[in-house]
Parts: sequence; structure tokens; C-alpha cells
Amino acid sequence: MFAMVMIVDKKAQLKIQQMAFVLLAITLFFVLAGMFALVFLLSGLRGGATALEEKNALLLVTKLANSPEFSCGDAYGSDKLNCVDADKVMVLSKNIDRYSKFWGVRDIEIIKIYPREEELLTCTLSNYPNCNSIKIRTGESGAFSGVPHENFVTLCRKEQEGGVVYNNCDIAKLLVSYDQK
Repeated sequence: MFAMVMIVDKKAQLKIQQMAFVLLAITLFFVLAGMFALVFLLSGLRGGATALEEKNALLLVTKLANSPEFSCGDAYGSDKLNCVDADKVMVLSKNIDRYSKFWGVRDIEIIKIYPREEELLTCTLSNYPNCNSIKIRTGESGAFSGVPHENFVTLCRKEQEGGVVYNNCDIAKLLVSYDQK
């Protein structure tokens, strides 16, 4: 009878070990499935954050183009959206130190893209308006730092020919690189 109790105890012990291994395997399976689901969820979150960052950058560029310091206002016939006054911008580019932290941007540049010119010529007070790149604010190196965000704008200025003053508007890109918080 003692031998029978030993055999039953060994079988019971074996069943308990099998149950422990099955429970461990099921737990491990659910942990791995949970980790996979979490990684999948976080990758979607990362994609959403990137899309939101791009949208914010585009809105920042549009806000900048329509700010009073840049916009054409009513000077060119009617209130235009994304219209940048080239004369204002040239004056602003010489006094940009006052606005260094106003917009929260690192670099601002306007590049005229139509009518197209062969080489990129940076505007100064001596060669304006016969140029195609207005660097309003750049870093210490003088070059754009970071990835620029851009939006198309109308770049307008007043010109005079034969005693008649007219509006000269070109297509340009407003490039902005900003400090991320």
C-alpha cells in the first residue's frame, strides 16, 4: 500500500509540474503578445507625432507669412493671404536682432522661385531688387541649420517704370527652421 501511495504522489507531482509549465508558457505568450501590441501602438503614436510636427511647422510658416512684419496688407490692392512685402522684409532683415526670440524660429529665408534665375544671389541693400534670396535670420554660420519647413508665398514690391508705379509680384518659398521644444 505504501508503494501505491508513492506512485500516486509521483503522478500528482508530475501533473503539478506539467500545469506549472503550461501556466508559465501561457503567461509568456500573453506577455509577448502584449509587448507586440504595445510596440505596434507606439509606432502609430510616433507617426502621429511626426505628422503633427509637420502640420505645426506649416502653420508656423503660414503664420509668419501673414504676420504684420511680413504681410502685404492692403498695400497691393486687397488683403492677400501668404503675400510677403519684399520691401518690409529687406528692412526687417537689417533689424532682425530685435525679433530674435519673437517667433521662436532659428532661421528665416525667402527664395524667389519664379521667374527663375540661374544662380542664387543673396539680397543686400546695394543689389536689391536684383537678387533672389533674402536671408532674414540665419544662425552664426550664416547657413540654414536643421531641416527647413517651407510654404509658397507671393513676394511683392512696388516698382516704377515711366513714371507709373505698379505692383511687381513673384512666386517665392518662405523657408523656416525652428527650435523644437
